[in-house]
Amino acid sequence: MFRRTFWFTAGAAAGVWATTKVNRKLKQLTPESLAAQAADKAVEAGHRLKDFALDVRAGMLQRETELGEALGLDGPPVENDHDRELPAPRRRAALDHTARPTTTYSIPTISYNRNEDH
Repeated sequence: MFRRTFWFTAGAAAGVWATTKVNRKLKQLTPESLAAQAADKAVEAGHRLKDFALDVRAGMLQRETELGEALGLDGPPVENDHDRELPAPRRRAALDHTARPTTTYSIPTISYNRNEDH
């Protein structure tokens, strides 16, 4: 008699447990739940991407500082574009369009008639 009662109770408990598990899984698979899960994952991925971008930016600034120190370029920051111009002698030489090259090159003329291809 006690055996039957034990197995009946064990079966009923297993049935309740299985039903609860199945209902929970079905609620997770509803369209609303799936949409919420997808939105949560997208937000999480966005946060990870933002953290990655911030890490990359910090690494770039650190590396730029290291290179500036190695090259001796740790002067004051440039405030306007006028300070970035080339010195006057270099600019004149680079922009002087009146000077002509002393060497001349001749390019052979090749006539091309499309009708000859056919």
